[in-house]
Amino acid sequence: MTHRSILAVVFWMTGALLSFSATAVSVRALSQVFSVFEILSIRNGSAVGLLLCLAALKPGLRPSLWSHRLRIHLVRNVLHFASTAAWAFSLTLLPLATVFALEFTTPAWVAILAIPFLKERLTQGRLVAVVLGFVGVLVILRPGAETVQPASLMVLAVAFAFATVAIVTKRLTATESTFSIIFLMNLMQLPMNLVGAHWGFWRRIDASQALPLFGICAGGLLSHFCLTNAYRHGDAGMVVPLDFLRIPLIAFVGWKLYGEALDPYVFIGSACIVAGIIYSLRREAKSS
Repeated sequence: MTHRSILAVVFWMTGALLSFSATAVSVRALSQVFSVFEILSIRNGSAVGLLLCLAALKPGLRPSLWSHRLRIHLVRNVLHFASTAAWAFSLTLLPLATVFALEFTTPAWVAILAIPFLKERLTQGRLVAVVLGFVGVLVILRPGAETVQPASLMVLAVAFAFATVAIVTKRLTATESTFSIIFLMNLMQLPMNLVGAHWGFWRRIDASQALPLFGICAGGLLSHFCLTNAYRHGDAGMVVPLDFLRIPLIAFVGWKLYGEALDPYVFIGSACIVAGIIYSLRREAKSS
């Protein structure tokens, strides 16, 4: 990877980190009024509407409203739908930092799956990032502690599903535009979420929910836009470990907004994770 590609990956992953965090906080706020399926329906519906408006204004985007690889899009979106719904539901059961920590076994699965499916190399830097990421997660979770509970197993399954989605997304970027991937994702997942939503749920929307509604709509769209562009500029095995940086940020947000305890183990584990990422980025830079 070139220095420019590395900087592009870091830029887009920073945007994804902030957007996913905003989405998580918005889900927590809206869960008092709406179900998980209703929240995700709002996110998908707003994204479809906005992207159709953009296509109407910019004719060059219109070919991206369709794809000759619909089967792969469908597989990706069914898997992403199921894992996203489980992830959103877990946010209502577990502390934010715990959900994000468990979810961050995803980079290890991505690094492993990228070898046979994307023909990527597991370089020394990426291996160190994966190993230190695992160590960091173990420090944060401390097997036997209260964070290890049945709901945590669901998040671990979500992590593997997200890794599979990452691999499929990387393959799609070879032939599909970012606009097409994001549009078809929201278009396909909208009816899936509406099936689980209560009819007429939009009547519960009022002005007091304006901020979290904006967060779920903007954060939900921007997070995948940034993440897809990051995959476009870098190998999956190098892109995903950067997502570990959400841990200290979401732990601080959970403490500031919800009074969740700032567990020192979260930051000790995060230090291991960040050290692995920095080492990996430096190795990538030297090899470019």
